Formats: sequence, C-alpha cells, structure tokens
Amino acid sequence: MRPLQPISSGTRLLFGLLFFILFFAAWGCATLGGYVSKTFLADPITMVRDGYDLLVNQGFLFDIGMTVWRVVGGFILSALVAVPLGILMGAYKPVEALLEPFVSFARYLPASAFVPLLILWAGIGETQKLLVIFIGAVFQIVLMVAVAVSGTRRDLVEAAYTLGARDRGVVRRVLIPANAPDIAEILRLVLGWAWTYVIVAELIGASSGIGYMIINSQALLATGQIIFGIIVIGLIGLISDFAFKWLNRWLFAWRLA
Repeated sequence: MRPLQPISSGTRLLFGLLFFILFFAAWGCATLGGYVSKTFLADPITMVRDGYDLLVNQGFLFDIGMTVWRVVGGFILSALVAVPLGILMGAYKPVEALLEPFVSFARYLPASAFVPLLILWAGIGETQKLLVIFIGAVFQIVLMVAVAVSGTRRDLVEAAYTLGARDRGVVRRVLIPANAPDIAEILRLVLGWAWTYVIVAELIGASSGIGYMIINSQALLATGQIIFGIIVIGLIGLISDFAFKWLNRWLFAWRLA
C-alpha cells in the first residue's frame, strides 16, 4: 500500500463492507456481552426488532417520507437562490464586494439558532422546517459556488472575448459550463449537511418525521428505535450521495475524459 496509489472498485467495495462488519461486530460484543447496559445502548438484535415494529406497526414509512420531503424541498429552494447568486459573485467583482462580507458572516450562524425565531414568524408547520434547511444550506452554497466560478481559467475567458463574446455571453457560455461539474459537486456535499438541519428542525414543534420519532423514543428510553432512526438517515444519505455521484458522472462525462 503506497500513498495515493489507486485501488480497484472491487477492493474499495470490500474494504467499505469490512468496516461495517467490524463495526457491527464490536457493537454486538459490547452490548450482547454485557459490557454496556442495554438501557443506554440497545444491541443490534433489539435494534432490528424495534425497527421492524416501527415500519410495520407505527407508520415509520410516513415519517421517513416527511423527512425526505423536507430535505429535498429546503435543499431545492436554497439551490435555486444560492447558485445564481454564487455565479454572480464569482463573475462580477462589485457583486462580490457587496455580498461576500454578509455571506461570510451568515454562513457561520448555526441554523438551529434560528429555530425559535422561525417558530414565531412561520409557526410550527412545514414552512418553518423548510426555512431551517434553507438557512443552513443557502449561504454555504453561495460562497462555495462563488469561489469555484472566480477560479475559472483566464485563458478560456480571454479566448471568448477574442472570438467576440459579450459579457453575458462569457458568463453563459464559458463560466457556467466550465464550472457546472464543480457546482454539481458542491450541491452534493451540501445535501449531506441538509440532513443535519432537518433533524434539528424536527426536534422542536414537529408531529412527524425521523427527528420526531427519535425525540419520542428518547422519552421512552427506546435506544433501539433511536439507533434505527439514525441508521435510516445514514442509509438514505448514502443512497442520495451515490445517486448524485452517478448523475454528475452522466451529465458531465466529458469532465472524466
């Protein structure tokens, strides 16, 4: 094994599965072996049973659907606002000078700090939860897209001007296409952060969702249900991440050539 030496896809899959096997084995030994109290950490068998009960008897599929809807809705709203703003900031220095100080300030504000205000402004309905995700994602996307666009190769821009392109044409035909793969990768990364924000939004004033189930399970000391909810979030995030990667490879196959 050498630094930066690539490995085959089969080897990568094998190592990935091996980690999960070792993790569950260690978890099972700690709980089933009596080293950790089941009151504080359910064993894998109990977790599976509780998960089955959630899915079959307690309508957990509806909670999963509501959480997915909130993540997707808030993420799409933030992307629709943030990507154009990021492109403008990266392309035009006056826009960057105007917006970057505020965006740099706002991206450090935790989305959870806005929950009390958002409940006052928007109530405890879906709007409040979408806004939590929106606030958590929008400023991150704006700044990351602006950095990507501002780093566009100058020779591409100069070549476009030499061929008679106007300013808008340079943005539309050079800056956006050249950075589209990077923007898509930025969106993939921020989608993962959106999952952390939705759980925060569902911990307060929610009547459905994975976060709502987790907080109710905490009151009942049902650690098996809590762990099952966490694992479901991880699985959905993993699936969405792989789907995003596949879509990016399909849309921007020329980048890999």
